[in-house]
Amino acid sequence: MNDQILTLKEVAAYLKLAEKTAYKLAAAGKLPGFKVGGSWRFKREDIDQWIEEQKNASQD
Repeated sequence: MNDQILTLKEVAAYLKLAEKTAYKLAAAGKLPGFKVGGSWRFKREDIDQWIEEQKNASQD
């Protein structure tokens, strides 16, 4: 399943971040996510794309 939806906790673990840091990034619009009933959700595909963009940005 390519369109896997992740919770904030799962994204934090995936990116090896503290949940608080992942929340701050999402709330600031720096991490691609959306809210469902007040809880953050993330598409795995969007997170993987975001990772690639971060890698490319750091090489500039």
